[in-house]
Amino acid sequence: MQVAIVKYNAGNIYSVVNALKRLGIEPLLTDDAELLMKADKVLFPGQGHAGEAMDYLRARKLDLVIRDLKQPVFGICVGQQLLCRHSEEGDTDCIGIFDAEVKRFKPERHEDKVPCMGWNYLTPTLSQGEGAVNPIFKGLFSSPLERSGEVPYVYFVHSYYVPVCQDTIATADYILPYSASMHRDNFYACQFHPEKSGKVGEQIIKNFIDL
Repeated sequence: MQVAIVKYNAGNIYSVVNALKRLGIEPLLTDDAELLMKADKVLFPGQGHAGEAMDYLRARKLDLVIRDLKQPVFGICVGQQLLCRHSEEGDTDCIGIFDAEVKRFKPERHEDKVPCMGWNYLTPTLSQGEGAVNPIFKGLFSSPLERSGEVPYVYFVHSYYVPVCQDTIATADYILPYSASMHRDNFYACQFHPEKSGKVGEQIIKNFIDL
C-alpha cells in the first residue's frame, strides 16, 4: 500500500510522517500531482496560515488535484480547514469539499484563550442513516476501550474552527461546540492532532489506513 502525504507550505507534517512510521508505514511526502493521484491513501496535514497554504497549493494546482482525488483522503488541523469552502483567516477561498466557513474563535469570558491549546474530549455524532459512529472512530468508543480506562481525549492547537454542520462526525467544545472531525464521501478530516494524541490518535490513523 502506498500512503502519500501532501507536501505544501505548512508545518507539523513530519510529526505525521513519524506517526505513520510507528505503524510500520513508510509514507511518501510529495507535492507531485501524479504520485498523489496514484497513492492508495492520502494525508493532508499541517499547521500554518490558511491564505499562505492555499497560495502554495494553487500555484502548483494541487488544490484541484486534492479536490478530484477518489481514494480516501485525511485532512488534519489546517488540512481540515482547507477542505472547507472558505476561511476567515486571510479571507481565503479554500478547496470546497465541505460546504462550511472556517471561523475564528471569539473569547466570551476572561478564561477563554485563543489559540485553543490542550486536550479535549470527542463526542461522536451518529453516521447518517447508520445509527453508529463513523468508521474512522472504530474501537474508540467501544466498551473494551472504556474498560481499559482509555478516554477519547485528543490534542488541539488552533485559533480557527469549523462550525457544526451536516458533515460533522464528532464535536468538541471550547467556547462553543464545533466540528472536531468531518466526513464527506472519500474525504475525512479532524481539527485535532491524532499524531500527538497517544493511543486514541494512533487508533484513528490506523482506522483511516484500514478503510
